[in-house]
Amino acid sequence: MTSHPALKKAIATLGGQVKLADAIQTSQQNVSNWLRTGKVAPDKVILIEKVSGVSRHELRPDIYPPDQVA
Repeated sequence: MTSHPALKKAIATLGGQVKLADAIQTSQQNVSNWLRTGKVAPDKVILIEKVSGVSRHELRPDIYPPDQVA
């Protein structure tokens, strides 16, 4: 099983996989799959950020790299 600390934090913030899934209009099975694979669906990253406060950079650093600080 792949660890995904940012997604786990979002799940904990909302109170469980089902509540996160409901908040972003997807299924609990999708959330479980993202935990297993370590990859959140790209079209759900911004929604998860909005409902949980977990940054897009944490959720998908491959798509949303951290801002460069000069």
